[in-house]
Amino acid sequence: MNEKNTCFENISVPDLEKQIGILLYETDTCGIKGILRHRPEDFCVREISEIKTIPAGDSNKNAKHLVFELTKTNWDTNHFLKAFSNCLGISHKRVSYAGTKDKRAVTVQKMSVYDISAEELEKVRMKDISIQVIGRAQNPVSLGDLDGNYFKIIIRNIDFLPKEVKEMADKTTAEIQASGGVPNFFGIQRFGTTRPMTHLVGQDILSGDLEKAVLRYIAESYPDEPEHTKEARDYIAKTKDFKGGLAKMPDHLGHEKALLNHLISHPGDFKGAFMVLPKNLYTMFVHAYQSYLFNQIICERIRSGLSLNRAEIGDIVCYRKGNIPDPGRLETVDVENVDGINHLLKRKRAFITAPLFGSETPLASGVPGQIERAVIEKTGFCADDFKVPAFSETASRGLRKEILLEAEPKTEVISDEDFPGKTALSIEFQLPKGSYATTVLREYMKTDPKDMS
Repeated sequence: MNEKNTCFENISVPDLEKQIGILLYETDTCGIKGILRHRPEDFCVREISEIKTIPAGDSNKNAKHLVFELTKTNWDTNHFLKAFSNCLGISHKRVSYAGTKDKRAVTVQKMSVYDISAEELEKVRMKDISIQVIGRAQNPVSLGDLDGNYFKIIIRNIDFLPKEVKEMADKTTAEIQASGGVPNFFGIQRFGTTRPMTHLVGQDILSGDLEKAVLRYIAESYPDEPEHTKEARDYIAKTKDFKGGLAKMPDHLGHEKALLNHLISHPGDFKGAFMVLPKNLYTMFVHAYQSYLFNQIICERIRSGLSLNRAEIGDIVCYRKGNIPDPGRLETVDVENVDGINHLLKRKRAFITAPLFGSETPLASGVPGQIERAVIEKTGFCADDFKVPAFSETASRGLRKEILLEAEPKTEVISDEDFPGKTALSIEFQLPKGSYATTVLREYMKTDPKDMS
């Protein structure tokens, strides 16, 4: 370890983040770098939810859903569901949950199973799985039950002395507290860690060039892909030989193979090729492009010197509903209400928003509106482009989303038994649902997103 490794200059944002519209950090501290998920136990996530249940043994013909708490280690959610339903001998469609969780992690979440006894569930034995029956409910566990997640994370292999790590972490925490949180960026997971291109496919779709969109998805290779995958993509890009490309495409790339099969049997039908994908996948492309613009708007707001937690005339804010912001309740800030709204912002009862731009998204006015329009106009798209006539299923009316992610991190420097001579940092925080832990962690680490995945 360096005896002293102090940084004074501003840290440049990694190129991978620039590609997805994240152009800056909110904090000006030197990053501690390090790595995440050295072991699954270094990344612990516990769902925060309130689900009303009755005791599992009570007789109630309407309470058909058995609710349980699942603790799993190093399990992908979809793989767990398949193995779990096989153990019970039931369809995976009878199992419900509030959200998917990271694989390389220890995760605690609530799930429910339709029409099964507690005794049957308690007989399930699976590696690195713990199940605790909670009770019965009339409705299955769903996204609406989830308020947020609590994270406890260890960053390892930090090349700074413990005292330096503490100083940097404390300063970063103080800056986050002063801002009321961190910029609510969409993280790299939204765009693809290995191939950050979902938003580019969305851009192609919006421009009406479906051939370009399909070929980008199938045939555009990225440096971090395995060599055999890059070889297959590069072959297709060079030759447009879909049959030969299908033979080279690895079996695990099922979506690409489905597109190729369609193009072989229906030459030139690029729209039809997209339609063979699951609906949530092909709609994700347009949504990723909206996220890319959202990230840029937040960056331009910060660059313009506007606060993320103090409203300006023309801003559009939303209000809290229960424990989370509600983008369905919007209000424009004007000279008459600006003081009252800023008072609510301080109390975290209101939140400044930015557009996930679509065909019907309201835009701010004043200086905030100038920023939003400048980012959108630079794309060359207008609101009607998001209706995507040739691709009506992906049409997006858009909405507005809060630009500040509430976070109150607590940090502790600990010994790093896995990397002798290095330092580790434990960090805990709570986030609302739909938020990315890496959005908080990047302010502390200031490193390549691949080291955080």
